[in-house]
Amino acid sequence: MSLDTIFALASGTGRAAVSMLRLSGPGSGPILERLAGARPAPRMASLRRLRDPATAELLDEALVIWFPAPRSYTGEDAAELHLHGGRAVLEGVTAALLACGARPAEPGEFTRRAFLNGRMDLTEAEGIADLIAAETAAQRRQALRQAGGALAERYAGWSARLTRLLAHQEAAIEFAEDGLPNTLEEEVRQAGATLAAEIRAHLDDGGRGERLREGLWAAIVGAPNAGKSSLLNALAGREAAIVSARAGTTRDVVEVRLELAGVPVWLADTAGLRDTPDEIEAEGVRRARRRAEEADLVIAVFAADQPPDEATLALLGPGVLAVANKTDLAAAPAEIGGLEPIGLSVRSGAGMEALRRALETAAAERAGLSEEARLTRPRHRAALGEAVNWLEEAARAPLPELAAEALRAALRALGRLTGRVGVEEVLDVVFGDFCIGK
Repeated sequence: MSLDTIFALASGTGRAAVSMLRLSGPGSGPILERLAGARPAPRMASLRRLRDPATAELLDEALVIWFPAPRSYTGEDAAELHLHGGRAVLEGVTAALLACGARPAEPGEFTRRAFLNGRMDLTEAEGIADLIAAETAAQRRQALRQAGGALAERYAGWSARLTRLLAHQEAAIEFAEDGLPNTLEEEVRQAGATLAAEIRAHLDDGGRGERLREGLWAAIVGAPNAGKSSLLNALAGREAAIVSARAGTTRDVVEVRLELAGVPVWLADTAGLRDTPDEIEAEGVRRARRRAEEADLVIAVFAADQPPDEATLALLGPGVLAVANKTDLAAAPAEIGGLEPIGLSVRSGAGMEALRRALETAAAERAGLSEEARLTRPRHRAALGEAVNWLEEAARAPLPELAAEALRAALRALGRLTGRVGVEEVLDVVFGDFCIGK
């Protein structure tokens, strides 16, 4: 545990009815006694008068909660001061804490101490960060699963199995003459292949967890005057893009943020797809094509009263939503480029609800909304990919010693996910399973 006692404002800044200061560290108890008198019963809110230790001046009347180690968020002695939210109160109590020897916490230091003290692993800490940053219900649910240990439990299970495999492999090497089963190395090889297949299936999720955490990118593309900017404004509920009957009005990418089925979506209006001698508009068309290539979701807009243009038809494919706009002028065609378009009129609003439902379905599919814990960061994907590679290397190893080294490297890769790995765990399994040296 750290020798420093830290404090920070755990509630929002600015004027409020209540502000909450959190302390953690070995000095939390003595500091609490200096400000509020005797420590209250653990985890019980107590109304106390807080006084400046130097002058005995009354600073505030506040609720005080005492969390003795290890049953606290950080695993250290900790306390919470629920103050009145005025700036003068907060400044006075902060000055008193500084005078008592506490220091302001660094960003993330409370959670870092919780990890170092074994209260959570790295995936749970990342889940807490995601929960704080969550802006939609789906993001909140995903973050809660991760903060609650869903990923940690899965990875801990894999680490335990891999630890056992490594222990058995090393036992087969070091204690070959002690009557161990002759099939032990082959059993290790088969179990390693099974584990590698499970991890590979976990990796093969299409990046859905990352997409939900970071948000999807959607692009509206189509010919000039197909109604792309009007559609963007209708979906956004405001005039985010300039609308004009003049072709080529939109030259740069205009973005708005939406929430679809609980998934954050960045929706981009792009320049009309056409050949143009105008240098600036041509750059806009190039950016439009690039957005369509990079987007998680493409909305291809056609004008129902005109033949489908070739440039937009070329972008159609699996997962693309075809939209026939201006159905107030002409009926929507039954088929465009092999797709059944969604007919609508941005002007009258007809068909907009059907389009929104289709967008919500597509967003939910691409973000993979489910109760399953998914990967949420490239760091997870890289570590798991490395673990699979080492497990496959272990299966191909020509010598048992090389297989053991590959298994050890795979275990280290999994350990980087959670931040926990140690040789003592391997030794415990070796001597627990094989009664060696009895």
